[in-house]
Amino acid sequence: MSDGNVTGRAIDTLRVLAAEAVQKANSGHPGMPMGCADYAFTLWSRFLRFDPENPDWLGRDRFVLSAGHGSMLLYGLLHLFGYDLTLEDLAQFRQWGSRTPGHPEFGHTQGVEVTTGPLGSGLASAVGMAIGLKQFAARVENPTLFDQRVYVLSSDGCMMEGTSHEACAIAGHQKLDNLVVFYDDNSITIEGPTSLAFSEDVGQRFAAYGWHVIRINGQETHQIESALKEAIAFQGRPKLIIGKTTIGFGAPTMQGSHEVHGAPLGEQELAATKQALGFDPETWFCVPDEVRELCGSIVADKKRAAAEWNRAYGKWRTQHVEKTGLLDALLSRKVPEGILDELLAAVPAKATATRNSGGEIMQRAAALVPALTGGAADLNPSTKTYLKAYPDFAPECRQGRNVHYGVRELGMGLCTNGLALTGHAIPFCSTFAVFADYMKPAIRLAAIQGLHEIFVFTHDSVFVGEDGPTHQPIEHLAMLRSIPGVTTIRPAESNEVAHAWAVALKAKGPVALFLTRQTVPNLAADQLPRIALAKGAYVLSEDAGFEVILIATGSEVGPALGAADLLRQEGRRVRVVSMPSWELFEAQPAAYRETVLPTVCRRRISVEAGTTFGWQRYVGCDGLAIGIDHFGASAPYETLASEYGLTAPAIAARALEYLKA
Repeated sequence: MSDGNVTGRAIDTLRVLAAEAVQKANSGHPGMPMGCADYAFTLWSRFLRFDPENPDWLGRDRFVLSAGHGSMLLYGLLHLFGYDLTLEDLAQFRQWGSRTPGHPEFGHTQGVEVTTGPLGSGLASAVGMAIGLKQFAARVENPTLFDQRVYVLSSDGCMMEGTSHEACAIAGHQKLDNLVVFYDDNSITIEGPTSLAFSEDVGQRFAAYGWHVIRINGQETHQIESALKEAIAFQGRPKLIIGKTTIGFGAPTMQGSHEVHGAPLGEQELAATKQALGFDPETWFCVPDEVRELCGSIVADKKRAAAEWNRAYGKWRTQHVEKTGLLDALLSRKVPEGILDELLAAVPAKATATRNSGGEIMQRAAALVPALTGGAADLNPSTKTYLKAYPDFAPECRQGRNVHYGVRELGMGLCTNGLALTGHAIPFCSTFAVFADYMKPAIRLAAIQGLHEIFVFTHDSVFVGEDGPTHQPIEHLAMLRSIPGVTTIRPAESNEVAHAWAVALKAKGPVALFLTRQTVPNLAADQLPRIALAKGAYVLSEDAGFEVILIATGSEVGPALGAADLLRQEGRRVRVVSMPSWELFEAQPAAYRETVLPTVCRRRISVEAGTTFGWQRYVGCDGLAIGIDHFGASAPYETLASEYGLTAPAIAARALEYLKA
């Protein structure tokens, strides 16, 4: 609690800066920053390891503001502790082009470790960070030097969101003692008191997960400091500090009210708050000199500690040259130049499901790319993504590269984001394509942050078969294609799978691979040189003077080639295009796109075992989109192909009817 000393003055400065920025923007959330300023300043000033001159310093701890709506708390901390964020930046909170957006954005504001906003997502991503830091330390065999922690500030909303259960259960099971979470227990939500919809004992819940739980008054800095010391010292479990706070602390008439959660205090209340805290009501965005001096002294200490760590790191590198190769490969996320040829060498000779060939290709990829790590949502036997040559990540085996997430798709996706954010992993995760629904928030956040990670979705169409419509994806390709920044790839057969993995490993953002459950034939030997998957689409087969273009993806490429042969028997001239990725194709120069889909040929047919939504982009108003615009049914996949018109004869028949129209 503010007690008139300089530390209290600094804490109150955070409160005032947050309230002022929200008031000036006439938008934002002042309550949480005002209530959590005591904890945040104590953590940053006395415990968090960072270097503002090197925000990506390898020896730093991570701070995750899971309650991202309270972003002004983080921006105030970054300003006070010497990051490249000015008072003018604070004054431009939530404005066009500012470095202080409404919710923290990774890669946009220096010092922000993860994009947060959707409640619980930061907490779940932090679990992935904690996994990644433990794994990195074990793989380079130096858990003493690489003992970094992840500190999270979470809210009532984080605790209500289901992903907090998924991810925090994983953290407890994995005994992630490098994870310290502060729960801002202020008993307020937007609608009113949390008692309207939330009555569980969060501490008992987390204790059941296997966490060490500490309860404190979140406004008392001495209790906060003691709790953090206890959390750091306690080994073998993640830690939850439940801090009872008052939302909007310092606002004379509004503190403790839901009205201070998501709206400005108002000019009158802000002036009264500033006066009550000893600030001039007429002066805005001012940091007292004594606070500047205190924070400057703290920053100097942090820099000295960073320099000392850097010296120890340099000495270790010199003394352990044999370990630096792996370390540097992890930090650079190195992918060999000749990765495609290496992966093609792993392609099975026999026809098989693309999930099977994907699994074989992944084994080779893991041997060549040390940064590749990940796991499945209890589906490795089906998705084939288990890295056979490597152990499982576990409390007794932190170097393991296989992570078991259990049946927790959203938690898995957000943990995968956290792994990517550590900066030394190319993480993957896998499940059935239909369960991408559970993962949409994680995939979207991966795209917003531009994270290099790979989502492997198997059982990619109605040809899942007997499991029926609940397990047969229809709209899921369209969903993934609709997310900006996601590259979606649906390879036709095993050779295309190798090309897809080569693209995914070298990508700059998230990639989603859609792979089949059912066996699909490999392309003929004379067709293999034509493969240009990295360009998104390419001509696979054609006749001179073609009159119609068949465009297919994934398992429908084979039937499209068969349909083309049948059409040729009818005297039709056909071009067949394999289009595994819309996004890769759209990234090509217009001249290349014209060579594949020339505008002079207006008769075009798309074939894909999913919704036809979106295919008008490529077939045009005069084209024909063959697909499935309804849910599937429980039956063997061969029956479904026949019933839904996705066999070669059925496609040829539709094409002939279309060409005669």
